[in-house]
Amino acid sequence: MARRRLGFWAQLVFTLAVAAFLLVPVGLSIVAGVTRTYLIGIESGLTLKWVWQVLDMYSDTIWLSLGIAGACLVVTLAIGVPLAYVLARTRGWMGRIVEELIVLPIAIPGLAIALALIVTYGGVGSFRQNWSFILTGHVLFTLPFMVRPVLAVMASGQLRELEDSAASLGASFRQRFLNVVLPNARSGILAGSLMVITLSIGEFNLTWMLHTPAMKTLPIGLADSYASMRLEVASAYTLIFFMLIVPLLAAIQIWADLTRVARTRPAPR
Repeated sequence: MARRRLGFWAQLVFTLAVAAFLLVPVGLSIVAGVTRTYLIGIESGLTLKWVWQVLDMYSDTIWLSLGIAGACLVVTLAIGVPLAYVLARTRGWMGRIVEELIVLPIAIPGLAIALALIVTYGGVGSFRQNWSFILTGHVLFTLPFMVRPVLAVMASGQLRELEDSAASLGASFRQRFLNVVLPNARSGILAGSLMVITLSIGEFNLTWMLHTPAMKTLPIGLADSYASMRLEVASAYTLIFFMLIVPLLAAIQIWADLTRVARTRPAPR
């Protein structure tokens, strides 16, 4: 018993130490964004001056990021959900090859994907100068994170049985897909949607190569603020970034917990 308690406290201390090591820099950055003078610290007083300055100078980058993330979600839903359905119903080496090709952008550095897009479409001036060019890169990067969770749900035997039962009752393919497949795959669709939005808002490497001076997303603006502005302004920008990202990450975790509880709950008799 004494050894178990000692092991528990040792693990607890280690976990708290790691958490402090990771969270203390984040906390200091947030504090720097709401203090009048970072070098003096909280003693200099708290203020939202730097936050308002960021919103005034970089609001276009925030709105562009949110717009691209929303468009990226729509495109990945339109492509990823039907694609996951096809892969779930396709057996054999062909389906596995397609699945691996979809996941391939995760293994390739974002800079390499961006360079490939520039080499291929960089000569199309109107496309290169438009925000849809960045959207194309984001879709390539985030599509696997939509397909994988949806595919995991659609590949379950229970969903196949429900669809077969609906087909035996005379339901058309459209009726089965809209009324059986999509409602039962909503957990995977929601998880994929949250991941796509989160990754699109925070994506930097790929966007750094694709952006132009007139098209700066939130992470690009954050890097720009750290390079050219006061540390307080950059920290306030980081605070705004956290305010957008943290709720999405929390939603992913909450949904994962609710899904886990629902799976372990015994079925009603």
